[in-house]
Amino acid sequence: MADTEFTYLTTPLPGAVAAWRGTVNAREWRETAQGVLDQGGRLVAIWGSDWRSRNRVFAVHAAFTIRAGLLWISLPVQSAFPDLSDLFPAANRMQRAVSDMLGIAAEGARDQRSWLRHGSWPRHAHPLRHDFDPALATPGGQDNYAFVPVSGEGVHEIPVGPVHAGTIEPGHFRFSILGERVLRLEERLGYTHKGIERRFEQMTLEEGVRLAGRVSGDSTVAYAWAYSMAVEGVAQLTIPARAAWLRALCLERERVANHLGDLGFIGNDAGLAFGLAQFSRLKEDWLRTNAMAFGHRYLMDAIVPGGMACDLDREAWSRIALEADAVEKDVRALKSVYDDHAGLQDRFINCGKVAPELAAKMGLTGLAGRASAQSWDLRAQFGWAPYDQLEVRMATHRNGDVAARVTVRFEEVLESLRLIRTLLDRLPVGPHREPISAVTEGSFGLGWVEGWRGEVLVALETGPDGRVARCHPHDPSWQNWPLLEHAVIGNIVPDFPLINKSFNLSYSGHDL
Repeated sequence: MADTEFTYLTTPLPGAVAAWRGTVNAREWRETAQGVLDQGGRLVAIWGSDWRSRNRVFAVHAAFTIRAGLLWISLPVQSAFPDLSDLFPAANRMQRAVSDMLGIAAEGARDQRSWLRHGSWPRHAHPLRHDFDPALATPGGQDNYAFVPVSGEGVHEIPVGPVHAGTIEPGHFRFSILGERVLRLEERLGYTHKGIERRFEQMTLEEGVRLAGRVSGDSTVAYAWAYSMAVEGVAQLTIPARAAWLRALCLERERVANHLGDLGFIGNDAGLAFGLAQFSRLKEDWLRTNAMAFGHRYLMDAIVPGGMACDLDREAWSRIALEADAVEKDVRALKSVYDDHAGLQDRFINCGKVAPELAAKMGLTGLAGRASAQSWDLRAQFGWAPYDQLEVRMATHRNGDVAARVTVRFEEVLESLRLIRTLLDRLPVGPHREPISAVTEGSFGLGWVEGWRGEVLVALETGPDGRVARCHPHDPSWQNWPLLEHAVIGNIVPDFPLINKSFNLSYSGHDL
């Protein structure tokens, strides 16, 4: 097979993952998307750039998975670009976000409503345009968003949020119900929009990693690694082997920490407070080891362009090794409790179901996708160093319900513990960081990492003096939020917290 099925328009991007990039015209934009779909590929992200200072146009970009890796295409546009939402439904919200942020719209798309704007800036102003005036921002604005009405005898609505109980971030859920059954759920997100993408453009390439690591706090390792991977691509730098293996150690520790926390909360939402207590204990000990080994409970700022900010000493190595054995023993015991608990299984099985066919059509990804028979895990399929040497065992399930998502989480914890032991046993000796050399203005870099929630992508354009010209971080929650609307249909409203927790999607990573 050729390097890519689309070699007629692309060139390879330097970096740790197999990726190609090319510029297309409007006809090729649609033809490429159709070709990707026909060959079983998926849409990963759509975003835009203000290229007017360079060639008097804007640009819209799309990233697709193809058999050989990742394909990034760019389309220069004046004001509109061809719609892709009929081919890839996940494109809908991404295209609406591009319209809000840059004022270039998907021509022919059925849904042209604002997605991120919320009335926080004038309708004809766009924050990612270089001439946007921040003084135009109007915090707390209203936009009279047009939710889709559902009518019929006995049908009524329950609005929930955007402010919720607990410490979760804001999002609005509009339930249309008949009796207790959910007929329709419509989400409204964007309440935590922070201007992250614009902030990147005020930073150097080395400064940007701190911001990338804070796009979504529970995925700081995945984002910092993806960002650093993009920087190292434009610098054409291969990091030391020890740094790559330590990054994987951090990524697996991040995966385990989040699965431990979510397994506890899922059990609690189904009435088993014992599960929350036990998993919270395990997660707290795990986070303390993170702090001892890498200086931060959530591993923030551990990864930097060129390698790792710190090395792993012998004491930390021993503590992590012993902890992996102890946690595996406890997790196996708790899995038996969850599997044998009739009350839990009654709540889990057939609750919040996403059939494999719908998951494939809508582009469900990450652990939620794998629980609906979508066999995508970058670590196993496009293994970059050191995953290309670890033979990652992908966890999958076909039922697509809460029970399946719980099973995948348990299996991924156990696999991550195996990987952690392997990473420790075979950890290379040598330096843990190399300096980043000067990069060329106008270069493109790409980072693509399988985080605990799913695949995280960072697309980077470089500017003058080693600065960021454009950085787009993409969270898998973009693909998965729409599936939550489908998963809850036919269930009762009180099951929504349980279904929602079994996905545990990111608001911050989506809203940017």
